[in-house]
Amino acid sequence: MPTAAQETPIAFENATIHTMRGDGLGTLENATLIVHEGRITTVGNGGVFIPENAERRDATGMVIMPGIVDTHSHIGQVSGADSSAAIQPDVRALDAINVGDNSIARARAGGVTVANIMPGSGHLMGGQTFYMKLRDGDTIEDYAFIDDDGDVLGGMKMANGTNPIRENPAFPSTRARSAAMVRSHFVEAQEYCSGERETVNLGMEAMCEILDGERLVHFHTHRADDIMTALRLREEFGFEMLIQHGVESYLVADELAAAGVSVSAILIDSPGGKLETAEATIETAAILERAGVHTSLHSDDGIIDSRLMFRQAGIAVRGGMSYEGALRSMTIVGAEQLGLEDRVGSLEAGKDADFLILDGDPLSIYTDLQQTWVEGELLFDRNRDEDLLLATGGEGAGNERAALHHLSSEAHAMEADQ
Repeated sequence: MPTAAQETPIAFENATIHTMRGDGLGTLENATLIVHEGRITTVGNGGVFIPENAERRDATGMVIMPGIVDTHSHIGQVSGADSSAAIQPDVRALDAINVGDNSIARARAGGVTVANIMPGSGHLMGGQTFYMKLRDGDTIEDYAFIDDDGDVLGGMKMANGTNPIRENPAFPSTRARSAAMVRSHFVEAQEYCSGERETVNLGMEAMCEILDGERLVHFHTHRADDIMTALRLREEFGFEMLIQHGVESYLVADELAAAGVSVSAILIDSPGGKLETAEATIETAAILERAGVHTSLHSDDGIIDSRLMFRQAGIAVRGGMSYEGALRSMTIVGAEQLGLEDRVGSLEAGKDADFLILDGDPLSIYTDLQQTWVEGELLFDRNRDEDLLLATGGEGAGNERAALHHLSSEAHAMEADQ
C-alpha cells in the first residue's frame, strides 16, 4: 500500500509559488504552502496561519509548482492489444504495468506526479489506458485513481494513420478501411448498449462507457487528414475525445477549436521518425493556443524522456507559446483533459499535495528540480545520492542495488584519493 501520509503539518515558507489557479500562473511571492495528511491545507502570502505543531521549512529562493501531469506516457513496461484483432477494447493497460520498473522513479525525477499510461498505437483500438498517480506502492492498485464507485480511472486508446495498417488480414490495409472498421464496431456497440445485455461482453461494456461519455477516447493521430477523420467519427458517435500527438493539428486548429476538441501535443526539435510526422513544427502548441484549443504537452516516454518535460515546455515557448500557457500545459490543462482537476493540476486547499520544488525559473536551463512530493510524501530528493544518480543518469541509475554498489565504490575511490 502507499506510504502513510505525514501526521505533522509541513509549512514551506518564503517561496515563489505558481499555483496555476485562474487563467494564469497564479503566482504568489514570499508565499507559504502547508500540507497535511496528503492534502494541501493552505497556500497564500501575508498573514498565513501556521499551526504550532507544523514542521517549518525555509524555501527562500525556491519555486514551488504543481506536479507534472503527463497526458501520454508508456512508463512501466506497459503493453496492450495483440495481433489477433485490430479492435480490442477489453484489453487493460493496468494488467500489464510493472510497478517495479525504474521508469516510474525516473519520471518522478523529472517532476511527473500523474501519467496517462497508454497501450501502443498499432491497433485501431489498443485498449484501456490507466491514469497513474506516481505514489510509492507495491501493486498497480496502489497507483490507481479510484472513482466513487470503486472503478479504476482511465481512457481508451485509439489510433489511425499508418500505425494500424499492416498485412495481417485481421487489420486494415488502407486508411479508408481503418475508418470503416471503427465505424462498424461503434454501430455494433450502439446495438449492444441499447439492448438487454443478457450475456456480458467485456469489450462492449467498455464501448458503452465510451458512448455514455464515461471513458475518454485518446486518439493517436498525426496528419491533418487523419485528424479530420477522427473528428468525423466523434461527430457521428458522440464520444469524448482527446487528440494525441496531433503533429499536423496546427493545419486544422480552427476546426479543432470549433469542435471543442483538445490536443495533447508532443514537440520534436530533431529530425527522424515516421514520414507522417515530416511536417512537425515547434510552433504547433503556439498555433493551437492562439486558436483557442485546450493544449497540453506530453512525453510519449520513451520518445521523449520523462525527465525532459521542462525542456518540452521550453521548446513550446521558443515556438511562440506563452510562458504561462507552457507551464499550464504541463499541469492544470492536462489534469482538466483527464478529468482529474478536482484532485491535481493546481495548488489549492483541499487538493492532493502533489508539488515540485525547483531552485529557479522552471524553464531555465540553469534550474534543477530539487524535490518531487506526491500526496505529501517526498519521493524524489536531489540531495540524496541515489536520486541524483537517477536524475542525471550513469552507472546504476534506477537500479537500487547497482546504484548502492556504484555509490559505495565512488566513496571508496574518493577516500583513496585523499
